[in-house]
Amino acid sequence: MQEFLPCYMLDSNTTNFTNPSTFILLGIPGLEVAQVWISIPFCTMYAIAILGNFTILFIVKRETSPHEPMYYFLCMLAITDLVLSTSTLPKMLSIFWFNSREINFSACLTQMYFIHCFSVMESGIFVAMAWDRYVAICDPLRHSIILTNPMVAKIILVVVLRGSMLVLPYPFLVRQWPYCRTNIISHTYCEHIAVVKLACTNIRISSYYGLFVAYLVTGLDVFFIAVSYIQILRAIFSLPTKDARLKTFGTCSSHICVILIFYIPSLFSFLMHRFGHNLALHLHILIANVYLLVPPMLNPIIYGVRTKQIWNRLLQLFTHTGT
Repeated sequence: MQEFLPCYMLDSNTTNFTNPSTFILLGIPGLEVAQVWISIPFCTMYAIAILGNFTILFIVKRETSPHEPMYYFLCMLAITDLVLSTSTLPKMLSIFWFNSREINFSACLTQMYFIHCFSVMESGIFVAMAWDRYVAICDPLRHSIILTNPMVAKIILVVVLRGSMLVLPYPFLVRQWPYCRTNIISHTYCEHIAVVKLACTNIRISSYYGLFVAYLVTGLDVFFIAVSYIQILRAIFSLPTKDARLKTFGTCSSHICVILIFYIPSLFSFLMHRFGHNLALHLHILIANVYLLVPPMLNPIIYGVRTKQIWNRLLQLFTHTGT
């Protein structure tokens, strides 16, 4: 049982090492018996995410008309979702199916970086999409002038650089800490705080920086999205007829849905980590996995159904294939 004790409870003979060769991912502690059954919906969600996001990319690439800013952002969102889900699911399923719990130290840091980096990127993409909707509804005559292809490319570059640079200190800080003899991570993937807690040293820098990134990214992004939609709603309610209001609001409904799907599980996960200390560990882990799995699965479905051009193109593909 000693390996499950915190570092400060281990005796003084415990051997420290700066870089362990491997970590052990426990999966979902407390639900080991049910992990094979849990893997079924997880695997299904992953398959839907892969199929749906590749379908979005294929349709936008094949279609000549939807080369508006929203579709470039949608492609970026699909790529981000593919990376997020693929960073976690294959290893998670190997734990559930083959009891393959070991993960190389460098692979663990790489997984950690990709998960947090692309989560920050996805949040930034939602801000870009909100701004696109704001310009399209509040200033439609200048939409094509403001959101030119070079401007869209710059926005995407900023989103990528922000995610890459903000998360870059994570693996560097984790690599420099000395670790206790235990290398067991009570999680299904290498989540930042779960790994940092194994260190036998003062981890305030990692903890504070993690909180800084979380508050900065979520706080600023939610603020800008909220401001955009306040202006959008003001413009919608100023329209003269109910049909015009509903039609205009319908162009934003898919974006609002994916924003809620992304931020609500994130909020639950954050609140459980900070205040849910009495809750079972497996609930924390399940919520964390839902946060990484559900948005990549639902985003292409929502945009595929709610976006007329994509839906029509999808119907044409199936009709052509059937014929």
